[in-house]
Amino acid sequence: MGLYILVFILTFFIMEFMAWFTHKYVMHGFLWHLHADHHKKDHDSWFERNDTFFVFYAVISIIFFLLWRYEILEIGLAIGLGIFAYGLTYFLVHDIFIHQRFKLFRNANHKYARALRRAHKMHHKHLGKDKGECFGMLLFPFKHYKNA
Repeated sequence: MGLYILVFILTFFIMEFMAWFTHKYVMHGFLWHLHADHHKKDHDSWFERNDTFFVFYAVISIIFFLLWRYEILEIGLAIGLGIFAYGLTYFLVHDIFIHQRFKLFRNANHKYARALRRAHKMHHKHLGKDKGECFGMLLFPFKHYKNA
């Protein structure tokens, strides 16, 4: 049981690195055409082309559930749940708390919350794919925490 909990926690934290890497080198790289509408609203839809990345990681999570279900990978459930937990956290923090896609958590005034919003605001000050900063979600440069 302890191994599964450890794998779940490690997967969750590895996903922060994966989110940073994917955001910096894929979303702001060769798949910018899917991410651009997140930086510059060029549509009237609630959905963004950028939401495709959420679907991608959901599919990866489901694959690990299936690998576990069909007894191909015993720790597949822990990995799938770790990816799912990060995706849920991403949705709650990024889409709801930061971008207010649903009007919740508007009055959060904790120092970490302010720093998180500030770091993300610094990322969005660049409308193009170049010269970006703060590509992670939960971890960001300490200077934003100090200034919050």
